[in-house]
Amino acid sequence: MHPTRLIAFATLAAALATPAVAKDKLKAAGTQTTVAQYLPPALTADNTWKLDLSDGGRVVIQLRPDIAPKMVERVKTLTGQGFYNGLTFHRVIEGFMAQGGDPKGTGEGGSSLPDVPAEFNDLPHVRGAVAAARAADDNSANSQFYVMLQPNLKLDRHYTVFGRVVSGMPYVDAIQRGEPPTNPTRIVRASIGNGAPTAMQSTSTSTLAPAAPPAGSIGQ
Repeated sequence: MHPTRLIAFATLAAALATPAVAKDKLKAAGTQTTVAQYLPPALTADNTWKLDLSDGGRVVIQLRPDIAPKMVERVKTLTGQGFYNGLTFHRVIEGFMAQGGDPKGTGEGGSSLPDVPAEFNDLPHVRGAVAAARAADDNSANSQFYVMLQPNLKLDRHYTVFGRVVSGMPYVDAIQRGEPPTNPTRIVRASIGNGAPTAMQSTSTSTLAPAAPPAGSIGQ
């Protein structure tokens, strides 16, 4: 490895081990563009997305409006409308990811709102990462999302990562597998922060091209 890279890596490792001085260390090493990636902001109620699942668990996700503001705003808007209540995880691949957020349950549905422009970023597709599913068009994300069951860094900068599971990952692991599953796991209620979940909403009739996360053109 080139000596300069070794120095930068050592500085980064030291910074991550001592959060109080992390930003200064990263800046000195010339890696300030990765500060947001490795040092997420404090978890706040207004950026906490809670999914109560039919398998009996609650999944808590830290949203990242500092990295993907448009997609986070979309999730908050739809959650406030009760859009996600009752929807299934319709595409769940062992060792890969669990995809949900489609009112049709086929991978072709979305909300009645316009698609969200791509916000590709440096957040990695590690276990627990939450990202926006889309069709072939980079700017076709809408309501669908997926949660990574295992890391797959080949997807980085091809999909908008907008959050990460901070609690309840065992419940994500318990989501029923299949494309679609025979007895799919559902989102019973979705809520933001301390707000009360809204009542179940009727499904949208809008149609999108199949929203393929990760496995299609890029591969697992």
